[in-house]
Amino acid sequence: RVLHIVYIGVLALFTRSSALDNGLALTPPMGWCTGRDSCATSTVTRTLKTASGDHIEELFMEMADVMVKEGWKDAGYEYVCIDDCWPSHKRDAQGRLQADPKRFPSGIKKLGDYVHARGLKLGIYADVGTYTCALYPGSLGYYDIDAKTFAEWGVDLLKFDGCNMPDWHQLGEGYINMSRALNQTGRSIVYSCEWPLYEWQYQQPDYEAIRKTCNQWRNYGDIYDQWTSVKGILDWTADHQKLLVPVAGPGGWNDPDMLIIGNFGLSHDQQQTQMALWAIMAAPLLMSNDLRNICSKAKELLQNKQIIAISQDPLGKQGYRTFKADNFEMWERPLSGDRLALAVMNRQEIGGPRRFTISVATLPSWQLCSPKCKVTQILPVYKEIGAQELLSKVVVQVNPTGTTLLTVNPIKSNPEDIL
Repeated sequence: RVLHIVYIGVLALFTRSSALDNGLALTPPMGWCTGRDSCATSTVTRTLKTASGDHIEELFMEMADVMVKEGWKDAGYEYVCIDDCWPSHKRDAQGRLQADPKRFPSGIKKLGDYVHARGLKLGIYADVGTYTCALYPGSLGYYDIDAKTFAEWGVDLLKFDGCNMPDWHQLGEGYINMSRALNQTGRSIVYSCEWPLYEWQYQQPDYEAIRKTCNQWRNYGDIYDQWTSVKGILDWTADHQKLLVPVAGPGGWNDPDMLIIGNFGLSHDQQQTQMALWAIMAAPLLMSNDLRNICSKAKELLQNKQIIAISQDPLGKQGYRTFKADNFEMWERPLSGDRLALAVMNRQEIGGPRRFTISVATLPSWQLCSPKCKVTQILPVYKEIGAQELLSKVVVQVNPTGTTLLTVNPIKSNPEDIL
């Protein structure tokens, strides 16, 4: 059988561009967000519900409490993010955005104070155009006043959507203007853009400009609670990795959208695949789930210290797909200390576990095992595979739609000299 093999070497991924210089998001941001459920109320059957009707502000308070009590904050998840549908449909007499009095009766500043008192940070949503995607007031023509309002409320992250811009040619200008307005407030606000997502339908975005403007940016459509959605994001990212990988790094990250682990659409193997590949891709880890009712296996996966260490590696290089053959994919990410994170994904959706051999033939980066290296399996279960040499072959078993995640540490001179 002839296998179609794709390999991209480390040297092919060029040099990294300069980032937005606001000193923020030096590693991919981590936190929790309602996603589309922020537009829901308890009168509608949705995943997230609150005890007192439309007062969705209680949901954020409950999640903030859970994040502290259940170890999420200690694991690194720090942002509590509000999505669309939070504002009133009209600005106040001074032209400022105001919270919907039914959904957020205490106001956003009080919610921010509540979140901050627990050592967490507050994220909020706005839109570059005339209206948000759910037709609430947009920021076009109000960039400065909205930035000041968010700063006064104690906002720490702004997700800036791209709906309802009258002329798509104004997208870049709008995102740049809001970036400037945020920086002029003097408050540290992580800037999450959707600029490339909305520009791709017209032309290839200018990623150099985007990286100088934003701390993270969405490239592809919204994620949904289903395996086909995760696959689509991975495929698109791999197909465009020559463009995407060089622009990612400390201060600026490609955002493949939220983690849906802990919901209902993915099997446990598929949840492991999303967690592993999001860490390999140096993606922001923003969960969209109900932390109050999450199963223990999903919680353990999301709080896995070894995976989070890969995600938050200070070198800040995005990983990429290096091998594709026989329904297997291999993704690798360079880590600090000349280490390597390696994910082997089984794209086959039927049958049982399949064996895959890792060697210098399938992974030229295996040359870091000269003279020796230490290999550790992180997923599907933690296992020390031990010392390997340049000509060693490591055989892993990978479940259908699952991923085996490994780290490879060079041994410089003796087994005790491991970085």
